Amino acid sequence: MKKFLLFILCIVLLYLIPQSSLIETARNSSYSPLYAKNEILLKFKSGILTNQIEILMSEINLKEIEEIPHINVHRVKIPSRYSINEIIEVLNENPLVEYAEPNYILYLASIPNDPYFKYQWALRNIGQEIAPPEFNLYHGNPNSDIKAWKAWDIEKGNEYIIIGVVDTGVALNHPDLKNNIISSGRDFANNDFYAMDDHGHGTHVAGIISASSNNGTGVTGVCWKCKILPVKVFNENAIGLTSWVANGIIWAADHGARVINLSLGGPDVVPNRTLKEAIKYAFNKNVVLVAAAGNDGKEGVWYPAAWDDYVIAVSATDYNDKFVTFEDTDGRWGSNYGPEVDVAAPGYYILSTWGMNLWLRGHPGWRGYSYGSKTSMSTAFVSGEAALILSHMPSLSNKEVMNIIRYTADDVNSNIYPGKDIYIGYGRINLKKALDFVELLKRANEITLPFQRKKHKKIPSDNYY
Repeated sequence: MKKFLLFILCIVLLYLIPQSSLIETARNSSYSPLYAKNEILLKFKSGILTNQIEILMSEINLKEIEEIPHINVHRVKIPSRYSINEIIEVLNENPLVEYAEPNYILYLASIPNDPYFKYQWALRNIGQEIAPPEFNLYHGNPNSDIKAWKAWDIEKGNEYIIIGVVDTGVALNHPDLKNNIISSGRDFANNDFYAMDDHGHGTHVAGIISASSNNGTGVTGVCWKCKILPVKVFNENAIGLTSWVANGIIWAADHGARVINLSLGGPDVVPNRTLKEAIKYAFNKNVVLVAAAGNDGKEGVWYPAAWDDYVIAVSATDYNDKFVTFEDTDGRWGSNYGPEVDVAAPGYYILSTWGMNLWLRGHPGWRGYSYGSKTSMSTAFVSGEAALILSHMPSLSNKEVMNIIRYTADDVNSNIYPGKDIYIGYGRINLKKALDFVELLKRANEITLPFQRKKHKKIPSDNYY
């Protein structure tokens, strides 16, 4: 009950506290400080005399470290007997002081050095071309992305978080994947323990989730350090039996997967109790399950995504934050929709890993990479988000992770459908907002509510004037 109330408190705080106050502090799962220890930044009001400043500094035993030129801000050391918050609150109430604030610690934005990152608009959209000029593709609208590059300043992934990719297998020897593949996996289509991809779909999905990142090679994955567990449940012709998929889900859950990606499904499995039992089994083992809404361009979310008590259902958006319809793809496909949709994520012209025998449109530098579209790709982005969340706070339950994903999404179609709707659910996912929330949740025990605030120690002030 206490944990539930804390979770609700943080939901409220997330929307009450300005985004600027949700400081990016944690890096690579470490508990990094918000600000420098035992020092603050202090500025006095214009016209205050030097001797008044000296008297105040002496009374509180503040020691000047430096004065920042031209703006007259003093960097000062505070006595160890006072906390940062304590001294700041007292100083900000003093009529001599314009402001006092922590000396916050800032970090560089985490832009990976992978050469094809510039085409991965879903991770960072600055209005760039989404492919080399000879591909004759499109420009995106700036900021129509999942804010991954901002989230990486908080969390890049944890190697102990495993994502089960239940699909066509994974290219186990791919140079942009092999370091993040935890084992050769399980192949239920061929009944062996070597889940090599002979189709391509599973490799594309795996690259979106966790391609090796900042390694100067290829593309960037959402979760840089998380591990992929390959589970092959489709053959080379993309045919998969329910028994294979059910076995794959259970096997992944039994072999350490905290997240299972299901970029699969169909409209005709409503009475399929076997698949539903496998889904429930994994869910009851605290696994986050993410599945595709479908690609028929009509109302009716595919199963297993439609089992919304157990699964996050994901629809597709494009590089303009628009829900993808048949009209957008010249009739080739459109995202399914319905009340079961939880969130949306980019699913149109997504660059990721592919089989090493593929030469993308004859482009020799792109061997092993390809563009893909549809809700399968959207699903992979959400699985990556779930893995990042768990990397930053592994103690979260699957239900908590699912709710964080839902409630931190951006309602990008609010001008037409405000609030949750049947097209993009709660909205297009926002990794930065999700990680901000998780950071807030981690620090919730440090939050002092007004009715809990202790009386501060009295600090001498008789001679300030």
